Amino acid sequence: MGKYPLERLFRALADSTRLRLINLMAAQEICVCYFVEVIDAPQPKISRHLAYLRRAGIVASRREGKRMHYRLVTPSDPNAATVLKATLDSLKQDRELQRDLLKLNRACCGPKSLVELLGAPLPASATAGAR
Repeated sequence: MGKYPLERLFRALADSTRLRLINLMAAQEICVCYFVEVIDAPQPKISRHLAYLRRAGIVASRREGKRMHYRLVTPSDPNAATVLKATLDSLKQDRELQRDLLKLNRACCGPKSLVELLGAPLPASATAGAR
């Protein structure tokens, strides 16, 4: 296996929508329907960004019935892992991104949540979703 493509990782991190997505996945695996709700973007756009993150090697997916679930994965390359960790740490300081997390919690657990309305599964914790 060759050298990790750091350039691809940096390109993946150079988009505000993708940063919002990785921020939401930082602590848990999430069904695509939650991304659509929280980011308020069409599902095809969200899916394109998630595919970009998968190609960069920092997101993995799994299918559960009709629903796709996504989670962050730590790159095996130590430099790439350091870049991803530093990025996630800096995202914790961004107020807008923290609002996304609050919105996710309301979508998951609030009255009339997606769980009730659409039968969407609750996000799994990152440790439960890790493989």
